[in-house]
Amino acid sequence: MKRLLLTLTICLAATTLFAQNNSTDTVKTDTTKTRRTRIRLGFGDDVAQVNINDTTTRTASKAPGFSFGLTFTRFDIGLTTLNDNGSFTLSPANSFLSYRSWRSSSIGFDVLQMGYRFNSAFRVYIAGGFDWTNLRLRNNITIQRGQPTLTYTQDDVDYTKNRLSATYIRIPISFDFRTHDDADGRRFHFVAGPDLGIRISSSLKQESKQGDTKLTGDYHFAKVRYGAALRVGYGSIGVFAKYYFNNMFDNSPAQDGLRQFNFGMSVGW
Repeated sequence: MKRLLLTLTICLAATTLFAQNNSTDTVKTDTTKTRRTRIRLGFGDDVAQVNINDTTTRTASKAPGFSFGLTFTRFDIGLTTLNDNGSFTLSPANSFLSYRSWRSSSIGFDVLQMGYRFNSAFRVYIAGGFDWTNLRLRNNITIQRGQPTLTYTQDDVDYTKNRLSATYIRIPISFDFRTHDDADGRRFHFVAGPDLGIRISSSLKQESKQGDTKLTGDYHFAKVRYGAALRVGYGSIGVFAKYYFNNMFDNSPAQDGLRQFNFGMSVGW
């Protein structure tokens, strides 16, 4: 699955870059219209345009209107943190999920986007992409798949890796407030909005001296998750934070109130 997604991502990125490098834009002046071939550089609306007929570099200024198409942007890489009924310390009922904070990750990106630009300072868009949640468990346990509730067994194996993972289709709805370009042609972004996720798979991967195991199945990750996302950045680099309002695990009363919080770095707007 990961190889398929990686291959698809590379193909989409290559297709997008090829299309951009061969696109033409109509540039309006005070008295005439001239048609010039331009090379697009950057992410999203922060696009520098270079006229191949001269050495002048300009920043694109786009008129209000709708947009739709393939993209590869908002590449997020960060950490996954569990919030247990308002506390970042796990309760005794959830202590078996003790995890390695700096190895529990959240990775995602968008591949499709539709939006409306009201003016140069504000736009709203809905996007579609993929998101991976990876919990690196500390304890030598095996989370049981396909059980009525989230359960585990204690093992006599010293695991070097014990990772519980879930893959989601992510659907963010974002309100993007942007400043004017500065002298370097960059701008600040302030983005906020709801974030929806639909689970497509979950798995458990374990590595030890006895061998490696990867099992896929139902580990009670929420089939649908919903929350809020915040992004702040400058140019094409920024930070993000996401908090999901519903439980991280479905149909598991002992984990009621256990929710997910992600934060980290982001590239592209």
